[in-house]
Amino acid sequence: MKLVTFEIPSPTGPLRRVGALSGGHIVDLNLAYAAYLQAAGRTDRAREIADAVIPADMIEFFKGGQLSRDAARQALDFAAGNAGTDMPPAHDPEDVTLLAPVPRPRSIRDTISFETHAKNFEKRSGKPTPDLWYERPIYYKGNCDTVIGPGEDIIWPGHTEKLDYELEFGIYIGKTGKNIPAGDAGDHIAGYTIFNDISARDALQREITMMLGPAKGKDMDTGNIFGPCVVTPDEIDAGNLKMEARINGEVWSEGNSSDMYWSFHQIIEFISKDETLHPGDFIGSGTIAFGCGDELDRWIQRGDVIELEVEGIGVLRNRVA
Repeated sequence: MKLVTFEIPSPTGPLRRVGALSGGHIVDLNLAYAAYLQAAGRTDRAREIADAVIPADMIEFFKGGQLSRDAARQALDFAAGNAGTDMPPAHDPEDVTLLAPVPRPRSIRDTISFETHAKNFEKRSGKPTPDLWYERPIYYKGNCDTVIGPGEDIIWPGHTEKLDYELEFGIYIGKTGKNIPAGDAGDHIAGYTIFNDISARDALQREITMMLGPAKGKDMDTGNIFGPCVVTPDEIDAGNLKMEARINGEVWSEGNSSDMYWSFHQIIEFISKDETLHPGDFIGSGTIAFGCGDELDRWIQRGDVIELEVEGIGVLRNRVA
């Protein structure tokens, strides 16, 4: 399934819903499941049961585990079988506002899992790639309050002259766990999405000399961009996905997820050591080789349109305001 979070207008303001992409439309999974239960005639509490099993919040949906996923598939099948009728409702994408799949993740952790990008980063800083990089998947934490989704404008921060895109993808955790072996990590992945990790490159290069994490090099409103959907693991081969970045329609970066040195299963094993992971936590892959302007010495400008495409997920498109 390709799951989305979207908003629709109402007399009291926008209503946030969980849906799925199907046949060029967005199916409201909650309403579709309620319609399925009502049509099946097995309960007089279809509305209440649907609200519990498929809530209007993606993290709460993740917490529903297999029960919620099965219900969502039943809802999609029912919607497909009733296409063209008034039951259940399906929206044209132009009539709704797509948000980030998880509008406010519980946490954001981003790794550096592509070896060439790691080498290029250290080369620009005048240092060799540390041995530690090959021993563990190092990561930093981002700000969950700076998240935007597809179609939203990227605000150019006043403290940088070198704003940069970063072509990445990542996972949402869907099941609580601690000290998770790599072999069991797949059970904890809710799905995959595209991630544009915006960087203020000139600020970042100065800050890393202090041997802490990035500060204003990463922390800015609209700096963490996710979307357009989260694809469930059964529909994607995360180890072999073509990835491409286009600026104003021109290809700047391209690569494949197969180049990851650290797999998400290994990353989950490392991060979960002595620390509990929860549904709604996000973990990024890090940037692919030559997946940002800094590695290419090409720089985005105000007014540019950035499109990140990952095979099997879709296109994440945003304009630099």
